[in-house]
Amino acid sequence: MILYPAIDLKGGECVRLKLGDMAQATVYNTDPGAQAKAFEDQGFKWLHVVDLDGAFAGEAVNGAAVDAIIAATKNPVQLGGGIRTLAHIESWLDRGISRVILGTIAVRDPDLVREACRKFPGKVAVGIDAKGGRVAVEGWAETSDLTVFDMAARFEDAGAAAIIYTDIDRDGVLAGINWDSTIALAEATSIPVIASGGLASLDDIRRMTKPDAAKLNGAITGRALYDGRIDPAEALAILETTA
Repeated sequence: MILYPAIDLKGGECVRLKLGDMAQATVYNTDPGAQAKAFEDQGFKWLHVVDLDGAFAGEAVNGAAVDAIIAATKNPVQLGGGIRTLAHIESWLDRGISRVILGTIAVRDPDLVREACRKFPGKVAVGIDAKGGRVAVEGWAETSDLTVFDMAARFEDAGAAAIIYTDIDRDGVLAGINWDSTIALAEATSIPVIASGGLASLDDIRRMTKPDAAKLNGAITGRALYDGRIDPAEALAILETTA
């Protein structure tokens, strides 16, 4: 069970949003590379990075910050936000990203995602961001007609490395992960599911160790970690029980 610390990039800085609203951003660190190294030093084994500006622009905006993160940590990094073409994917993998996350393009062009999974096995994850049970795209600015389960079914046999499932209604508000919907998704697909959105306390960490959560690959933590609501050493020790 993996706990992924999150670095969300806006204007080259580490921020956290509230409910996915770019106007409600809190800056936590102006040095993304230093933040990545700090997470490594705390014992985390993976890093989750999102180019928030890129998600809206449809192309990399915080590339220099991502490069600084890659250079600063030995940990594998998964990256989402604005990755919309095979060229984008190949470029990031060549620059040292371990896994790309495809969200908007997974709705707009599922065939491209399937091709990417074939071309880069184990390197492509699908981001499913849900608002009211429907899949959101374009940096969460638009909601599609697809349900979360429809979206997962699209890629059941594609070879995706993971699904990152974010409940936008809980993101950045410390309301706790939506365990019911996250576990229901994990049970409905063979693709490993990573929970995201709302992780609030060590209670959520302990919830990850329960038998019905065993199908999950892990969870992403952001604001709770930055605000000191979660002690990294204690959280990682709890998850060792499910290793």
